[in-house]
Amino acid sequence: MLAMDYRGPYRVRAVQKPEPEIEHPDDCIVRVTRSCICGSDLHLYHGFVPDTRVGSTFGHEFIGIVVEVGTNVQKLKVGDHVIVPFNISCGKCAFCKQELYGNCHESNPEATAVGGIFGYSHTAGGFHGGQAEYVRVPYADVGPTVIPSEMDPENAVLLTDVVPTAYQACEMGGIVSGDTVVIFGAGPIGIMAAKCAWLFGAGRVIVIDNIDYRLEFVRNYAPCEAYNFDEMKDVVEFVKRTTDWFGADVCIDAVGCEANGDGWQSLTGKVLLLQSGSATALHWAINSVKKGGIVSIVGVYGPTGNLIPIGNVVNKGITIRANQASVKRNLPKLIDHVMEGRLNPKEIITHRIPLENVSDAYRIFSDKLDNCIKTVLIPPSSNF
Repeated sequence: MLAMDYRGPYRVRAVQKPEPEIEHPDDCIVRVTRSCICGSDLHLYHGFVPDTRVGSTFGHEFIGIVVEVGTNVQKLKVGDHVIVPFNISCGKCAFCKQELYGNCHESNPEATAVGGIFGYSHTAGGFHGGQAEYVRVPYADVGPTVIPSEMDPENAVLLTDVVPTAYQACEMGGIVSGDTVVIFGAGPIGIMAAKCAWLFGAGRVIVIDNIDYRLEFVRNYAPCEAYNFDEMKDVVEFVKRTTDWFGADVCIDAVGCEANGDGWQSLTGKVLLLQSGSATALHWAINSVKKGGIVSIVGVYGPTGNLIPIGNVVNKGITIRANQASVKRNLPKLIDHVMEGRLNPKEIITHRIPLENVSDAYRIFSDKLDNCIKTVLIPPSSNF
């Protein structure tokens, strides 16, 4: 089968690999119909995620058709077209029972934090991902969800990660009617979080980034206010000034470890690797939120420490909530939002690229060429 292959930082290509096989009675094999490149994949691509091994296949956002099921699988059958959450979760451990599917203990038992994730290094279990023609999906009766027949597959593929992560960012932020919400990052997650914030009753939504075409996109898509931090003397001062010096009710970090905007953070986190990436967006969120406010973190950071102003968290009485999205928990309501027309995620897709050209697709997305917002990969075996 054709699959993306990681050869080292900034080096990926499409190669022929063996097709996956059933390894456990709870497995199924899925023929991929659509997969995406996620901003989190760029952390792997750029070499910021530990234990990303040469030969890995990335891709935690994919949908596909079931072509084989293990002997224990009861809820799926061959021919089902399914949404596959990026979390690999057993459904039975203590954390899955709390609906913390992103923290499943069985799918990644050697980790003390995150559960298994498709195509996201050996720190997340070492599973191959969906930027391929076929994928082995463990715990097939737990995660995969059959796509409603009336749903556009391009909406479905964004329900594997982008929409659930953005929605949970707002949920963790505890947004209530009239809140001012500031979102750092106008990538796909930040854009979708701006859209979802209105579902929770936000009174004002502000997005901050420094890529003009992304800012223009989110202004039109969400819609919301959007500002370029390169044009500000001080981001925190700007947020406070525009909120009558109180600060935002909720701040969402939708950037993570590769944030720009602070030379010291970039030097220590992205060049010298003295901390787990640049925590610039997290600094801004902590210092921009009001006293007693909530900071929600869905941007990806690594397992080592970061330089953050913890004293400000304590003295301001801030609540910080963060996690990998528990896709399975929110998937039913998000399917309803899409089917009822409240969300139309496929509108953020700007590039549809054959899997054969995965190297070009990564370069376009990474370098923000051609006004790229979201890239979908189409395998040669997809029939639509």
